[in-house]
Parts: sequence; C-alpha cells; structure tokens
Amino acid sequence: MNVATDHILPGQLLAGARFDLPRDDVAARYARVLLSALGAEVQLGAQARGLSPSQAWRDSGLDAVTGPSGEAGLECPAPLASCADGAMLAIEAVQARTLPWQGRRLLGMRRCSHPLRAGGRVSANGSCRLLATADGDIALNLARPEDWQLLPAWLECEGVDSWSAVTSRVVTRRRAELLERARWIGLAVAPSVAPSAHPWVHATQLTAEPAKASARFKVIDLSALWAGPLCSFLLAGCGAEVLRVEHPQRPDGARLGPAAFFDSLNAGKATCALDLATREGRDTLLTLITEADVVIEGSRPRALRQLGVDAEALVRQHPGLCWLSITGYGRGAPEADWVAFGDDAAVAAGLSELMRARYGEALFCGDALADPLTGMHAALAVLAARRAGCGGLFSVPLRDVTAHAITAGLNVL
Repeated sequence: MNVATDHILPGQLLAGARFDLPRDDVAARYARVLLSALGAEVQLGAQARGLSPSQAWRDSGLDAVTGPSGEAGLECPAPLASCADGAMLAIEAVQARTLPWQGRRLLGMRRCSHPLRAGGRVSANGSCRLLATADGDIALNLARPEDWQLLPAWLECEGVDSWSAVTSRVVTRRRAELLERARWIGLAVAPSVAPSAHPWVHATQLTAEPAKASARFKVIDLSALWAGPLCSFLLAGCGAEVLRVEHPQRPDGARLGPAAFFDSLNAGKATCALDLATREGRDTLLTLITEADVVIEGSRPRALRQLGVDAEALVRQHPGLCWLSITGYGRGAPEADWVAFGDDAAVAAGLSELMRARYGEALFCGDALADPLTGMHAALAVLAARRAGCGGLFSVPLRDVTAHAITAGLNVL
C-alpha cells in the first residue's frame, strides 16, 4: 500500500479484508458500518441475537442518570449503547481476538466512581447546562475552574458568578452572537441542533510503513480526561506499550476527580512529566516521538504548534507514524479552535434535540457520551491503520463521532 490522500474517510485501510461477525443485531450491524467504511467486506451471521438497544442502554447503567431531575429512567432515543458494543465488535474483528470489555459498560464506566445524577437540562456531572437564548438552546460547559472567570468577557457584563445570573443574561441574546464570542474567548458552548450525518474519522497524509506492523507497538499519549486515555487503555489491551505524558504544573484534569476512575483508565501505563513550554521538554518529546508508532493527543492544533509540535510535519518526517488527533470539531478552520467536552459535544451532535423529539423537551442524555464513544472509535482507527501497515494523521472529533453513531445507529435499527 502506498497512499497519499486527503479523502475524508480512509476507505483503503482494510481493503481486501473480510470479517465474519457472529450475530446479526444492532451492535453487529453498526460494526459492519464501521468496518465497511474502512474498506472491509463484512458478513453477518444469523446466530442468536444479542441485547436489544433498550437492554443495552439499561445494562450500561446510564438510564439512571437520564431524565428530568428526580425522574431518571429515560432511554436514549438512538441505540448508542448498542453502537458502543458495535465499536468493540469491530475492534475485536480487526484484532482477531476477544477482549474483556463491553462497549456499553465502557460508555457508563464513570458512573461507578462519580456522584452522577439525572438533571434534565443539567448534565449528570453538573458542569454543563442547556440554556434558552432568544432563538434556541445552547449548551454551556464550565468544566474548568477558570471558565467562570471568562463569563464577564463572554457576556460583556459583571456579576455573572452563578448559573442563575448566566441564565437570566443569555435568554435575551441571540444564539449566533453567543456562540461566536464563546468560541473566540475559549468557552465550550454548543448549539442544540438536530442530528446530521458526519464521517467519524478524517485521514490525511496516509503512507505505507516499510515493514509489516508488529503486535507490540509504542504509544505516546499526550491526551487527558476521558476520550484519549480510553483509546490508549484499549490499545494497551491490544498489546501496546503506552507512555503517558503530562505537564508537571498542569496534570490530567481527571486527577481532580475520583481516583478510581483515573486509575481504571491509566493503570499499567508508564507516565512521565514534560514541560513543553521549555526547550528541554520539547526536545525530549520529539525524541520520544521518533521511537513511537502511535501518538495520541487531544489539543487544539494551534496550541500544539505554538509549543513547536506540528503534527503534519512530524507525520511527514516519520513515515509510518500514526498520529491520532482528538478534538471537539476537527482540524479544519474555524472549527479547529473551538473548545469542547463530552456533554456539549453530544449536544452539538444532535442528542438533546433527539431527546426533545422523543420526550418533548431538550434534555441531556447519559454522561458525556461523546468522550467514551470517541475513545472507542479512535482505537479502531489506530488498530485498522496498524493492521494495514499504514501511518498518517487521523482526526477523530467528538462531535462527528457522536453524530455518526446517532445517525448510523438509527439507520441500522
């Protein structure tokens, strides 16, 4: 294989591969969608059916955090728990091995350690809210302590130090203006929109490796929170040697939450601290990258370039390197600079409007679903590239993965 392409989907990666999935249910049909998009031929069996979407959602435990405050128990209108199972089925097919994790359980894994609860228009973890504007709902996610300090600049007024103050000030403002200012300032704000189809992975600079990929491979993980660490967790389970890189003064934000969740994602990974604002830190990272097979990062491209880390240039310099970029909205302008987290990205993907269509009101669904969905899809992209002996730059955006799972999942029901 010798490919140089800017095509949105890396449809050549699994060309010629044939997979037989053991059952014909929603999970298996979604796995076929994913594998077919990568170029594989997939045959579905007719054995005993797996869990229904309703059963899979209940088994994820996320029904307990979905619904109006005090009225949990609503089902996700799209079969996202089944889609998560399907993503894991696709990974198992590519790896030709059974893995000990079910996608639906990974989707709800944070519920086991975090004090989550159904909040209706408040996310299960409390950091994100659906707010009414003059012409539609937006999701505002104040996931970082410093986000509160940005509110006066966003709303051009003082005294916005509570959710009630924010709510009263946005209700008369137009949504487009609020979105534009939030994105410029660096707040995670998303419009509540109807679902629309998006490709789940974008690939550029695809090149063949000079030798067949080995089962044991090295991963440098620069990401934080949930999606990227889940991806490297799954890669470690598939034979990768993972080195996590954290900033000594700005460690992974997941460390601020329950230790059990952080440990479940990162146990068994090596860790080092590098300050990329220093020449020594950057030089050390570049040395690590020369020895790596895969790099995972979850930063906005501009932020990394300002630190002297240019993904496109590094992929060109190291043929066979697989660079995985996890962003909110992709690497293209202007979306590349937009901030996103799991809950607001799911709203941008159409999930809250889907809840409105089913239940009569825009609501949050599950817990930051864009994060674990993206982590699983990202791992599939990397493993497909490794199987093909292919390097390149792979972009897996939170919004796009979730939108794909919603639309494709509804199509295979």
